[in-house]
Amino acid sequence: MPARAAARHRQTPAPPRLRLWSAVLAWMGWTLLALLALQLAFALRVATLAWSDAPSTAFQRSEAWRLWRAGELARWRHEGVAAPALGAQLPRAVIAAEDAGFADHFGVEWDAVRQAWSRLQRQRQSRSDSGPVRPARLAGGSTITQQLAKNLLLSGERTLARKGQELLITWMLEALLDKRRILTVYLNSVEWGDGVFGAEAAARHYLRKPAARLTAAEAARLAVLLPAPKRYGRRPDSAWVQARAQTILARMPAVRVP
Repeated sequence: MPARAAARHRQTPAPPRLRLWSAVLAWMGWTLLALLALQLAFALRVATLAWSDAPSTAFQRSEAWRLWRAGELARWRHEGVAAPALGAQLPRAVIAAEDAGFADHFGVEWDAVRQAWSRLQRQRQSRSDSGPVRPARLAGGSTITQQLAKNLLLSGERTLARKGQELLITWMLEALLDKRRILTVYLNSVEWGDGVFGAEAAARHYLRKPAARLTAAEAARLAVLLPAPKRYGRRPDSAWVQARAQTILARMPAVRVP
């Protein structure tokens, strides 16, 4: 009898609440393992950039697909070159235009993030005072490393999870690559116009010369296009572009290039 009672006790199913918690813990464990595996894959992908350029970025692939669907893939221009072929002027101009503290920060310029957040709050306040309109969007504050992280491996969606992943990849880039390499990969992959990617392709497309031969003024003109290349690239000789280029040109001597 005692043996039968013990057998029945062993076969008694676990209470529903215990089964629920077991399932939740198992799900959390597998989710954590999947997230760790994803981060490892990202880290390995970033590590390969130390000696090999990315054949294409996630953003480039999405743009190539867009152009192909529109029957305009012939407009695609992309050319990567070694760091010396980028010349001395364009890296300096891009740092002056996009991220003056690039050589000194670890991927994130927190002062710029706070300023961008303050601007967003002011926009929200002014818009709420004038009635319901389209929500304000956080803009600005992205460093060169953050821009590279965003374009390299991530989709174009705007969510908190994606922003968090962008931050992790930014730190991976800073930890695994030196600043000069980050800048080279960025310049070889960033968008410079509709279907135009990379500094070399941009220099040849807009100025009909290789990047290594750009003057300081020409480099400044190209750097102006980066925040909105599709828009500014339509009129690269506009008065606004030229005025903005003069501002960048004046900043260039003061920036530190890694």
